[in-house]
Amino acid sequence: MTLHPALALALGLAIVGALMFLVVPRGGLMGWWRRAREGTMRVLIEDALKHLYDCEEQGTPPSLQSIAGTLAVSTDRAARLVQRLESLGLVRMPAAAMELTPEGRSYALRIVRMHRLWESYLADETALRETEWHREAERQEHHLTPREADALAARLGNPGFDPHGDPIPSPGGMMPRRTGVPLTSVQKGTVARIIHLEDEPPSVYAQLVAMGLYPGMQLRMISNTPEEVRIAVNEEERVLAPLFARNITAAPIPPAEILEKPYRTLDSLAPGCESVVLGISRTLRGHQRRRLMDLGIVPGTSISPELVSVGGDPTAYRVRGTLVALRKKQAEQVFIGEGNAKT
Repeated sequence: MTLHPALALALGLAIVGALMFLVVPRGGLMGWWRRAREGTMRVLIEDALKHLYDCEEQGTPPSLQSIAGTLAVSTDRAARLVQRLESLGLVRMPAAAMELTPEGRSYALRIVRMHRLWESYLADETALRETEWHREAERQEHHLTPREADALAARLGNPGFDPHGDPIPSPGGMMPRRTGVPLTSVQKGTVARIIHLEDEPPSVYAQLVAMGLYPGMQLRMISNTPEEVRIAVNEEERVLAPLFARNITAAPIPPAEILEKPYRTLDSLAPGCESVVLGISRTLRGHQRRRLMDLGIVPGTSISPELVSVGGDPTAYRVRGTLVALRKKQAEQVFIGEGNAKT
């Protein structure tokens, strides 16, 4: 059967167009596939470098198994990835060991900087929960350029530490000095301040957050044994397994800086009583902190609970002549003085 010339021409153009869509280097399907593959490889390379840097910082030797577990890939793929890193001059293998070259360490520090800056942004500028900061930063760290990271740092005021207390490398790779010791090393009777909460693994971090622990919090060591660690936070006792306590870094507080008197939080203020706001917890940052301040909840402001919902949460507080509804979780972050009955 002979096709009509016009139909044959149209069919030929369609075939050529389809082939071009598939094979054109930049705009076709093949080009898209190559870019996706290269992007995936770059993410794996950067994640592997970050893992090797973490091992270096912790003094633990990395292995193919540790890389495979961290990156969720097979051991064979981890081996091929390490070969790629070695060929790029980012890793060297002296005596069957595995270590970063100066170029590899510099690259790893750039990724660490982008990750920690992004966590700081999420904490200060968004309402995202603290348990989600790390996972979101893991996604975004691969998309920031060094110039964008510098602009973000300037916007945040060039912080030296992220919201977990981890140091943020400078653009040149300089790292602020770490201080403190694991909570398991703090002696009985010592008053200390939490300066870092490890955010990995996420399940342990979520438990620490649920216990109301955060960087900047004062605590007193009640007892420290191989079986359990008991601390007092605002005279309330917390019991931690050593596994959890090791993910907390603390530093002793000089006697002149110790807060002797337990503080009260707004949720403890009974209806019919009035108090004065002393401050807002450091764990409340960014958007959520600004919202409370915009509502007039600032040091020196008088505040009193007026209406409690049927379920007990939220509660309406009178602040500067206006009723403001706060959830219990928010009220727990507001420090107040002694409450007095309203006259």
